[in-house]
Amino acid sequence: MMETIFEMFSYPFMVRAFAVGALVALCSALLGVSLVLKRYSMIGDGLSHVGFGALAIAASLNMAPLAVAIPVVILAAVLLLRIRGNSRIKGDAAIALISTSSLAVGVMVISMTTGMNTDVYNYMFGSILAMSEGDVVLSVAMAVIVLVLFVFFYHKIFAITFDETFAQATGVKADLYNTLIAVLTAVTIVLGMRMMGALLISSLIIFPALTSMRVCKTFKSVMINSAVISVVCLVTGITVSYVWATPAGASVVMANIAALLVYSLIGLIRNKGK
Repeated sequence: MMETIFEMFSYPFMVRAFAVGALVALCSALLGVSLVLKRYSMIGDGLSHVGFGALAIAASLNMAPLAVAIPVVILAAVLLLRIRGNSRIKGDAAIALISTSSLAVGVMVISMTTGMNTDVYNYMFGSILAMSEGDVVLSVAMAVIVLVLFVFFYHKIFAITFDETFAQATGVKADLYNTLIAVLTAVTIVLGMRMMGALLISSLIIFPALTSMRVCKTFKSVMINSAVISVVCLVTGITVSYVWATPAGASVVMANIAALLVYSLIGLIRNKGK
């Protein structure tokens, strides 16, 4: 076992995968708790489709993927918030509208230019080989911002998560915090896509929060537990991927499914014991 661990960390790409993966998992879990409780959890899936469309365009133009994808996905995240404020288009419809349109654009661009090459395949299904040193730096910066946001503005995030109208009445700038959460979610999605893939990245936002809610009952305990579960499942998934040569993204999702089943069983036993 120890030999396998030392062997994994002897490869620079594995070190980068663990570093970026753990930070992305941490940020996804913290942001995901608020998004799930606000019933806006599928924003991750929608933004990942937007990211795929942006990456397809970047690949066809031989441009830097992150330089194109991050601003485009951030713009889509802000646009989703604006559309959500329109009572004629509900949140789920807005996500479906933007995500399917972006996916269609991406597929059309790929079919007309580069075709289904290795880079496009990696963005769809993820690859631990795709992590770069720039991703590590960006992940560290993003993780610091997310942690500062949740540590110093915990009570305001709590307020806008459970009762946005009341929060606005008490002077909390709900639109500002919602926009900030959307922007950070967008950056997290783009970074996570490189390892998890566009089809699976939303699992990092949804699973840890839902898993924690099977057992934990307070907002703070759900947040802390979600962060721990997300990082542990990420590390477990990447390790399984390395040892058995399975897809990294799918391995991480399977680890999250296992955690959800275990926590659901614990919650069931606890409820029966009361």
